[in-house]
Amino acid sequence: MAHSTKLSLAQLGGQTGVEMARKAPSYFFHRYNGKIENLKTNAMPLPVVAVVGRPNVGKSTLVNRLAGGKDAIVHDEPGITRDRTYQMAFWRDRDYRVVDTGGLVFDDDTEFLPFIREQAQLALAEASAAIFVVDGQAGPTESDREIATWLRQQSVPVLLAVNKCESIDQGVVQAAQFWELGLGEPFPVSGIHGSGTGELLDALVEFLPETVEEEATEEIKVAIVGRPNVGKSSLLNAFVGESRAIVSSISGTTRDAIDTQVQHGDQLYRIIDTAGIRKKKSVEYGPEFFGINRAFKAICRADVVLLVIDALDGVTEQDQKLAGRIEEDGRACVIVVNKWDAVEKDSYTIYDFDHQIAARLNFLDWAKRIYVSAKTGQRVPKILELVNQAVEQHRRRVSTSVVNEVLEDAVQWHSPPTTRQGRQGRIYYGTQVTVRPPSFTLFVNDPKLLKDNYRRYVERQFRENLGFEGTPIRIFWRGKAMRDLERNNPNRATRV
Repeated sequence: MAHSTKLSLAQLGGQTGVEMARKAPSYFFHRYNGKIENLKTNAMPLPVVAVVGRPNVGKSTLVNRLAGGKDAIVHDEPGITRDRTYQMAFWRDRDYRVVDTGGLVFDDDTEFLPFIREQAQLALAEASAAIFVVDGQAGPTESDREIATWLRQQSVPVLLAVNKCESIDQGVVQAAQFWELGLGEPFPVSGIHGSGTGELLDALVEFLPETVEEEATEEIKVAIVGRPNVGKSSLLNAFVGESRAIVSSISGTTRDAIDTQVQHGDQLYRIIDTAGIRKKKSVEYGPEFFGINRAFKAICRADVVLLVIDALDGVTEQDQKLAGRIEEDGRACVIVVNKWDAVEKDSYTIYDFDHQIAARLNFLDWAKRIYVSAKTGQRVPKILELVNQAVEQHRRRVSTSVVNEVLEDAVQWHSPPTTRQGRQGRIYYGTQVTVRPPSFTLFVNDPKLLKDNYRRYVERQFRENLGFEGTPIRIFWRGKAMRDLERNNPNRATRV
């Protein structure tokens, strides 16, 4: 299950919401007050359980164990997790969402640590309960004591999980050391083996409300992909209206794929922020490698991909490779040119940039483009309008009669080529076989007689006559002799 969260702008007015509102981009509330007031996130019906602790105590391993998956990146290195990442989980008759947070360090403000503390605070603000994870093999540390003191000041109930207690006998002894933290009974658990998690969850469900069945709403999955530092996380924060993802000028800030649900009008969206994708030769095995793999998986599970391009850098070779990946996976696409506010412009700038995109991303000529600024909010609300149009075309189905009318006109204007031996390609008929992306099968006498240039001509005719803006289309050429068509036709007197 994907990391997912659903936040409420109404929460910004609560006790902890004052800080959240201060962190939120002001333009979200003021600059587009008329247009963006309908763009809000709703409160999820499922309760949230926040998992917190100092770095490298096994929080992500325990989260994967509780959720029964491997979505959270686990690596033997402190500081792997930075943003809040959510997974669905259940125990007995309770469904809930477990949120993984970065390692807390209070006496250090270097690099991402202040942002990680902010993300942990936001997780606790919406949590029904918290699990404080400590390292049973290392024993109580000064950092554990500082976090325990901080947690006692919070209003959320806290359970103490003593991780890395792989030995059941020694685990009880290891856990007993943590009574000094003053957070109640310590539960010896093993995130790797799963031992002790049942007792922990039995205590957890006492703080979780009963699950209420709600009618499922179909959502549109939107993945934000691009090179590092092009503004993907800033774009996610612009959609949500708060610091949902850590934003930094340091390349590679985002590692996990971060899901956030956003409601716009009656439509529900799942916005997926992904790690920046560098050239393969520049990526070493480790957190970045895992983050990029999750980014590719996000492309596969998305309905629409927002390909974010840095307006200051233009279209790079890596942008071309990412665009090719989107087209190969059959995803609908919107090209988002970010940081447009930082470009010195004249009356020809946008046309020059359009020409550059058309030339370097010619295989995505069907994708719509929009020039935005995630920093100021310029045109950000219009992105979802283009997403809706792309999804509609991605899921569109055309009747067989209309498909064959287009084919008939195409053949009349430009008949299939003839070989030197006098053999000519023939298109008998076509039909749409599936959607997401729209795919067509054309029955011909011999696919080898229809070369690439003629196939491109037929695809161009499909787009000119049927539309399909914002989505790739697939055309399969299937050889079938005329006598086979007549044999399978119930009306033998009718020729195709």
